Amino acid sequence: MTHAPTAPAVPAAPTAPAVPTAPAAAAPAAVRIANPGPLGLAAFALTTFVLSMFNSGLVTNAALSAVVLPLALFYGGLAQFAAGLFEFRRGNTFGATAFVSYGAFWMAFAGYVKFVVPGLPKEDAHLATGLFLIAWFVFTLYMTVAALKLDVAHRLIFVTLTLTFLFLALGDFAQSQALGHVGGWLGLLCAGFAWYTSFATVTNETWGRKVLPLG
Repeated sequence: MTHAPTAPAVPAAPTAPAVPTAPAAAAPAAVRIANPGPLGLAAFALTTFVLSMFNSGLVTNAALSAVVLPLALFYGGLAQFAAGLFEFRRGNTFGATAFVSYGAFWMAFAGYVKFVVPGLPKEDAHLATGLFLIAWFVFTLYMTVAALKLDVAHRLIFVTLTLTFLFLALGDFAQSQALGHVGGWLGLLCAGFAWYTSFATVTNETWGRKVLPLG
């Protein structure tokens, strides 16, 4: 008995070689940015303290006031400005606005005293200085409103700083040494609060626990 011929088997299509998969890339480690707040506060406090020693009348030799200018440029100015830029990196809108602004204030103050004041008419120079200070009073006033959301230490800094700018400006507008001295004493108080806040923050972060209260 004969068998019907069977069709030749169709060879299976060759399978493509397996493509090795690359190992999953590890997520980049988050870069930790140090808290720039203590630096910015220290720079602000020290420069404010030295200037306020003259504004309060505690130091009466006006020739010594030149010591304020390098501090205003390099520490109160550049160091505080740099702290503000790092606050942008950390996403802290308040800190960035405050430190960049007050860093620029100190640099502007140094430039104003060194280059602008000598060229102003003596009878009207107090009006220019008063205008300079009252504008900073306005800025500080609305920053104080925002600071009410923060701890007690920051509130005290901004309340006393607002009053400092106000009394210094009024002292210049009215040519009142007494008002200027009040502004100077308020500036010393503000510098003390800022120094304490810097001290407490850097100490608490270094020790890894709450050592000093901020309120």
